[in-house]
Amino acid sequence: MHLPWLYGRKQGDGAARLAPHAAAVATTDETSTTRSLNRDISRALVALFKDATGRGPGRARTYIEDGLVVTVLNDTMTKAERTLKDENLEDHVRSLRRIFQGTFRDEAIAVVERLTGRKVLAFLSDHAVDPDYAIEAFILEPGLENGPGG
Repeated sequence: MHLPWLYGRKQGDGAARLAPHAAAVATTDETSTTRSLNRDISRALVALFKDATGRGPGRARTYIEDGLVVTVLNDTMTKAERTLKDENLEDHVRSLRRIFQGTFRDEAIAVVERLTGRKVLAFLSDHAVDPDYAIEAFILEPGLENGPGG
């Protein structure tokens, strides 16, 4: 499924129409709803990044598969973080990102739970400095071991 790059930050109610456990074969309406949910999660996480760092990512794309939600963010670093990177201080950038992630961790979990209608069991986050990518991953209840292929 091709999803467009997303830049916005408005939150929608796309999750209200998505059943907690969608069928493996999606109809046109389900595909549209899934795209809406992906977009809504991307926009919400972009807004959280912006609130935490003063600058939102340039691009965000969310993927949802069974009990896993993954958002990939690009162009996330602030000017100060880029300066640290240019001075070969990538570890400091990653340390700052861990601090920022901690400031919006609970909010990110709450957003994903609200939009998907499912409880988040685990939230994982990491950031690559060069190239500038971040990933936010959420494992949803009942967990991967209970889903298809598990």
